[in-house]
Amino acid sequence: MNRELEYMFVKRARVWIPDAEEVWKSAELTKDYKNGDASLQLMLEDGTNIEHTLDPKTKNLPYLRNPDILVGENDLTALSYLHEPAVLHNLKVRFIDSKLIYTYCGIVLVAINPYEPLQIYGTDIINAYSGQNMGDMDPHIFAVAEEAYKQMARDERNQSIIVSGESGAGKTVSAKYAMRYFATVSGAASEANVEEKVLASNPIMEAIGNAKTTRNDNSSRFGKYIEIGFDNRYRIIGANMRTYLLEKSRVVFQADEERNYHIFYQLCASSHLPEFKILNLSRANDFLYTRQGHSPVIEGVDDTKELRNTRHAFTLLGINESYQMGLFQVLAAILHLGNVEIKDRDSDSSVIAPNNRHLMAFCELVGVAYQDMSHWLCHRKLKTTSETYIKPLPRLQATNARDALSKHIYAKLFNWIVEHVNKALITNIKQHSFIGVLDIYGFETFEINSFEQFCINYANEKLQQQFNMHVFKLEQEEYMREQIPWTLIDFYDNQPCINLIEAKMGILDLLDEECKMPRGSDDSWAQKLYNTHLKTCSLFEKPRMSNRAFIIQHFADKVEYQCDGFLEKNKDTVNEEQIHVLKASKFDLLVELFRDGEKATSPTGQVPGTGGRTRLSIKPDKGREKSSKDHKKTVGCQFRNSLQMLMETLNATTPHYVRCIKPNDFKMAFSFDPKRAVQQLRACGVLETIRISAAGFPSRWTYQEFFSRYRVLMKQKDVLSDKKLTCRNVLEKLVQDQDKYQFGKTKIFFRAGQVAYLEKLRADKLRAACIRIQKTIRCWLARKKYLRMRSAAITIQRFTRGYQARCLAKFMRRTQAATIIQKYQRMVVERKRYRQKQAAALAMQTILRAYMARQKYQMLLREHKAVIIQKRIRGWLARCWYKRCLESIVILQCCIRRMRARQELKKLKIEARSVEHFKKLNKGMENKIMQLQRKIDEQHKDNRLLNERLSGLETSYTTESEKMRGELSRLRGYEEEAKNKTNQVSSLLEELERVKKELSTTQQEKKTIEDWAQTYRSEMEKMVSELKEQNGSLKKEKDDLNRSIQEQSQQMTAKMARAIAEETQQLETDLNEERSRYQNLLTEHLRLEEKYDDLKEAMVLSSNKPGHRRTDSTHSSNESEYTYNSEYAEMEEGSRAGEDVTRGIDTSLTLKLQKRLTELEQEKQSLRNELENKEDQFQRARARDNAEFKKARGAELEYESLKRQELESENKKMRHDLADMRRSLLGNAATSAGAPGSPAYKVLLDQLNASCEELEVRKEEVLILRSQLVSQKEAMHHKETMTEPSVSVQDVSKLKDSDEIKQAYIGLKDTNRLLEHQLQTQRRTHDSEVEVMRGELQSVKEENSRQQQLLAQNLQLPPEARIEASLQHEITRLTNENLDLMEQLEKQDRTIRKLKKQLKVYSKRIGEMGAGQTEGQTSPGQMVEEPIHPVNIPRREKDFQGMLEYKKEDELKLVKNLILELKPRGVAVNLIPGLPAYILFMCLRHADYVNDDQKVRTLLTSTINSIKKILKKRGDDFETVSFWLANTCRFLHCLKQYSGDDAFMKHNTSRQNEHCLSNFDLAEYRQVISDLAIQIYQQLIKCMENILQPMIVSAMLEHETIQGVSGVKPTGLRKRTSSIADEGTYTLDSILRQLSAFHSTMCQHGTDPELIKQVVKQQFYIIGAVTLNNLLLRKDMCSWSKGMQIRYNVSQLEEWLRDKGLMLCGAKETLEPLIQAAQLLQVKKKTDEDAEAICSMCQALTTAQIVKVLNLYTPVNEFEERVSVAFIRTIQTRLRDRCESPQLLMDTKVIYPVTFPFTPSSLALETVQIPGSLNLGFLTRV
Repeated sequence: MNRELEYMFVKRARVWIPDAEEVWKSAELTKDYKNGDASLQLMLEDGTNIEHTLDPKTKNLPYLRNPDILVGENDLTALSYLHEPAVLHNLKVRFIDSKLIYTYCGIVLVAINPYEPLQIYGTDIINAYSGQNMGDMDPHIFAVAEEAYKQMARDERNQSIIVSGESGAGKTVSAKYAMRYFATVSGAASEANVEEKVLASNPIMEAIGNAKTTRNDNSSRFGKYIEIGFDNRYRIIGANMRTYLLEKSRVVFQADEERNYHIFYQLCASSHLPEFKILNLSRANDFLYTRQGHSPVIEGVDDTKELRNTRHAFTLLGINESYQMGLFQVLAAILHLGNVEIKDRDSDSSVIAPNNRHLMAFCELVGVAYQDMSHWLCHRKLKTTSETYIKPLPRLQATNARDALSKHIYAKLFNWIVEHVNKALITNIKQHSFIGVLDIYGFETFEINSFEQFCINYANEKLQQQFNMHVFKLEQEEYMREQIPWTLIDFYDNQPCINLIEAKMGILDLLDEECKMPRGSDDSWAQKLYNTHLKTCSLFEKPRMSNRAFIIQHFADKVEYQCDGFLEKNKDTVNEEQIHVLKASKFDLLVELFRDGEKATSPTGQVPGTGGRTRLSIKPDKGREKSSKDHKKTVGCQFRNSLQMLMETLNATTPHYVRCIKPNDFKMAFSFDPKRAVQQLRACGVLETIRISAAGFPSRWTYQEFFSRYRVLMKQKDVLSDKKLTCRNVLEKLVQDQDKYQFGKTKIFFRAGQVAYLEKLRADKLRAACIRIQKTIRCWLARKKYLRMRSAAITIQRFTRGYQARCLAKFMRRTQAATIIQKYQRMVVERKRYRQKQAAALAMQTILRAYMARQKYQMLLREHKAVIIQKRIRGWLARCWYKRCLESIVILQCCIRRMRARQELKKLKIEARSVEHFKKLNKGMENKIMQLQRKIDEQHKDNRLLNERLSGLETSYTTESEKMRGELSRLRGYEEEAKNKTNQVSSLLEELERVKKELSTTQQEKKTIEDWAQTYRSEMEKMVSELKEQNGSLKKEKDDLNRSIQEQSQQMTAKMARAIAEETQQLETDLNEERSRYQNLLTEHLRLEEKYDDLKEAMVLSSNKPGHRRTDSTHSSNESEYTYNSEYAEMEEGSRAGEDVTRGIDTSLTLKLQKRLTELEQEKQSLRNELENKEDQFQRARARDNAEFKKARGAELEYESLKRQELESENKKMRHDLADMRRSLLGNAATSAGAPGSPAYKVLLDQLNASCEELEVRKEEVLILRSQLVSQKEAMHHKETMTEPSVSVQDVSKLKDSDEIKQAYIGLKDTNRLLEHQLQTQRRTHDSEVEVMRGELQSVKEENSRQQQLLAQNLQLPPEARIEASLQHEITRLTNENLDLMEQLEKQDRTIRKLKKQLKVYSKRIGEMGAGQTEGQTSPGQMVEEPIHPVNIPRREKDFQGMLEYKKEDELKLVKNLILELKPRGVAVNLIPGLPAYILFMCLRHADYVNDDQKVRTLLTSTINSIKKILKKRGDDFETVSFWLANTCRFLHCLKQYSGDDAFMKHNTSRQNEHCLSNFDLAEYRQVISDLAIQIYQQLIKCMENILQPMIVSAMLEHETIQGVSGVKPTGLRKRTSSIADEGTYTLDSILRQLSAFHSTMCQHGTDPELIKQVVKQQFYIIGAVTLNNLLLRKDMCSWSKGMQIRYNVSQLEEWLRDKGLMLCGAKETLEPLIQAAQLLQVKKKTDEDAEAICSMCQALTTAQIVKVLNLYTPVNEFEERVSVAFIRTIQTRLRDRCESPQLLMDTKVIYPVTFPFTPSSLALETVQIPGSLNLGFLTRV
């Protein structure tokens, strides 16, 4: 031991140390512990270093922590170190990190309340746990329920599930889910919905017995034990409920933040309903009994809705509306009674005010007198030996009496409801066994503990004693079974505590004795307790500071009880006069309550108390008879008796324990308070279980598991063939102390801590092996790396040196070449430089000389211009001076001349007065005039010259100006020319000035023009560039537009295709959903039919029970003779014979079944119609899809033209055929003698499809008769060799009368007229068709024009609107076309049906007439001679029509031999596939051929019912179900193939088309047979599922396909299925062999390939779903190595699919969730990148499934790491936007909707041969 301690307490070992806050805290040793050390050097998880001092007395070392791979185990007993901190830490890790609320602790299921709803209680979870071993699945309440159910069925022993825990721990919910599990997995023995009634009792009991407390919103305030009864087939038949300790004080008092019972608040919340107006209720705050807790509303609870659920539950349990209203009246009366105000009259009496509203309402509701109730509420009657007198009550006592009455009424009501619930749950069927569910309060301790806590803790002491004994018993049985030596385990025995309470002179006895004392009190009782037990019992103590309390040391803790109120609560008295008043009530229900109280075995009333927390009520056992003294029994005595009965019941059953833990007091979701958890673990006995287990051998391994796990600790020489001996030898070497383990018969038992020790040895060995492997691998890798580097270095050196040598040679060659190049280059450069310099010098000289010349020229030019300017200036100055002088001279002359002129004027005036003067004057004037005239002419001439000169100048100026303006580039030349011209006319200063002005103006204009030209050029260039850019942008825009148009067209096409695909996919989805719904309804319908048949059989059996009746010897045991009609006849007879029995059994049940069958039939018909509508929509959508990809109008026009041509060709052909027929009739009439081979007969035989052909036959016969009248004698000579002439002679003999010949002639004329009429009709038909074609052509043209208009309109719209408009127009057009085509198709179908019917009638008439003539023409002599001349017998054999004829009376024999007694294996091996289907169809064809509708109906009905019967009888045989599925489908395909519908005749041969059904349309029967095929398919799937189900988990998960990859972890008390392959264990090869057997069987039976694909897809779905569901519910399977195993197994399944050619059937896709789950187990799970990869990878898994797998991921070895909580939260954050179902498990009951694609047969019916082994010799081939 010391060696092991020194080995375990080493550096880095982890231990647990006590802590005040967290109870236990983890620490790590920083220094090795040596024996004798007084302290340990530890480091906490936060890095703090501490020194832990050991107890100097005990030297006990701290608890060791378990290895990480054991943390989070499903079973606490699997932990190597079993102690309190290990249990607490394991529960915390599972609860907080993994969100797992259930954990096993040996035989106990520990359930922690999560305080939030979890998706782990659905039907899928129930189905997953059903039938599983308890240790195979993760802990769950369903696993406990399944174990109880299984043990009940296996051991034939009643079971009990004991659910305990404190308030708010989840006891009620756990019990409810356990009952739900039983109701789901077992079903009911009848159709009375017993399981629904059992579950319906929960809302009722919760409403009247549950309330809100500070610890729980739905706390059960009573204990209950529900016995669920089962019959011998282990189906629920009923239940019975026993209740304990109802808390009545809650009716009148509630603490803060608490509520009264839920039913009161439900009534107040529904007071507005019309039916509740009479109750006079209002809000809950208006009543004293519902407002004291100041918390009338529970968050998230709708009290109105809850009342509806309660009323529905009442109705389901048979409590009608009147009784419900009565119950509600009593409850409302209690509320009104609480509001009755009692006032003081004086100090010793009280009074109620007259006409108190609430008291009046109370009296009105309960039907009592107001005065009586008012009086006795304030008074009481006292009886003495001599007299009786009435005493008034003070106000306080009267109030207490009122509250006591309220509690008493409520207790009576509670008991009444429980009694009626039990009545509703009891049935007449004999109970075979039961499972009891005990939902009872746990150990309670409060600050003030009273009588209620005393009784509760007393009950828990008894339950704990029973629990301890059961655990000890199981341990003892295990040791004895394994044949190992064992000693008594020391465990806590609480019998002394129980004796203290219930033994003689115990606490209860003393309490009852004190209650009998006249003046007994709580103080005197306390003194008796002190005197009796204080010194004699160590478990009884007295508080130091109180004389009115006592302390009891319970198994869980010490509890101090206050004695106040014990006596009053134990007596539980009520004012009898108040009870008498209520018994006199006019309210029948109230009278019934108290009448039942009189008959009851014990009272359930109780008086009020002021102290304590709760009040108690007891519902006693009604099965035991009580004496009249029982009425006076105290509450304690009743409770002790009830508890004793409960313990007797539990001891007679096999118990299963559920301990509910409350993780915190604040109702916070997934919050764990270690202190509160440890308190409850100690109180509920979990730690005691751990202690008992730890005292023995808690760790147990099978030899195989131990060998597989610790094989690494063995040497090769230690491994022997006997694994048991190998394990023994190894253990003796590894563990020196022999007491640490024991070898059992099949297991090895270890004491606590030994597994951890072995795990450490194994981990150290693996670590050393890993180090050695790493060392070797690293050495090998380093050497390989060195060798690679050395080789690389040598190679690099070699290549480098060669490269350097080549570079040197290259450099030398380049140097020499460079020298030569430099020489020539320098020469060229120098030459070029010289030439450049020379050219530059010449250029410089040229430029300089030119510059000097220009400078000299400019200087000369300036001097010349200066001279000219001087000259001009000087001249201008001289002229100016001259002009001034001249002006002065002229002025002077003018003045002088004016003076002289004046003088002369005077003289002239004087002279003018004389005539001579005038004459002289005239002569002088004439001369002057002449001179002036000459002068004027000269001046005119000068002026003309000047004008001409001026005009010339103007012209030249204008020309020059125009040239200057026109030639902008030569302006300088014009300027020089103008200057030269101005030099030439230097004399004209005016012209010079004008020219200068013009020159300046011209220069300005030139500059302006140049600027404008420059601006214009720049603008033009800019404009050109802009235009180029615009052109480029336009081109680009054009390209973009073209591209966008193409893209838009592509997008539009893709969008249309996508929309069509989505619509098609949606239609397919809807169709599949409708198919699934329809097929599910078919399954339900079949189930109800089977139950109906079972009930009928039960009724018949029950009617036959009174006496034995001899059966007919010809009656077959397998009922093979039954058909549909006989069955229903017998059913009717049985129903008439057993009518009375039916009434005795359950008339309402039969009516319900019939009503349900009617509803299902209606629903089936409606679903069938919906399915047809969906299929029509699907076909319409498919037609629209096909039309989308056709060329719109051209193809249609071509189609219409081709159709018109075909019609015209058909018309021509018909005319040609008619003409040929006439020619053949006329041409061969004279030459032919009516022989069978004549052309006329051939034509008639080829064209027997119309009525006119029959008339043509008549015409031919008349012509033949005419010719035979002439040659009658010749025809008689050939009588022996020919048969037909005899017929002709007889016909002639019949026509000897001329009247008959005349009639024949008239008939011929009628025939001709009929032919002409038919020809005219055909012509009119052709004309009408032509008109129709023209109309259609016109409509096509109109449509084309309309489309063009729409196209033009669309082109004007924007692109988006254009696309939408195009889509809308296209959809409208296609819709109209589809509607038109559908109308045409319907018309054509109607026409075809009509013509077929006419053709059938005409052909039948022709056949009858031909047969009549043959019979009439054959003589008796010829009948005798027929055997002598067997003419054409071989030819008739060759012309079989593929029909089988049978007599009506042989139909039963046909069904019996072909269906009921047929062995599928022989038919499948020796005969053609589908032979029964072909035979049945050939029989059906003959019935159709002879037009016998009754025969067709009975044959089909008998076939369907016989197939149903054989499937009902042998539905578990896969070969039978597969065989009849294949034959039913083949029969359905034959009905389609030969139905005459064009859709099914495409692949037929011409001979097969002749075999089509002619008289009956069997479309409705096809639907019935299709439904039958669906039922057979579902039966096949169920049969396969039953075969595969036991294999899947073992083969896919548990079996190690790859040996050595998976590791076996330590297991706890719960046995886990081993992954080691033992005998009988299923492996993957088992599944593959079974799948191959299924496939080969279906192929042998001729099952359609498409149907086989659907079956395989369903098989793989079942395999994937079951495997994934088990993976999600098994923590031990979620590891890296298991993921590898799963992926390998899936690859093997895919390989099987590949071998069978089924990879495209969709089966692989059904395994995708399983594949992704396996990948999830193997990928890295650390970083955000890993989270992103997981989210993108796991698309087929839901968020709940991903999180569940990550939570369950468990390392098998220490080298693996757990998934951190932060990583899981990251995954949840990334996946929260997913829209998906929160369902965790896959639904394994899902069956994909099956379809039966039409598969025509190439087999010719006439070639089918019937083997003699079928015993069908009564069938005749036709």
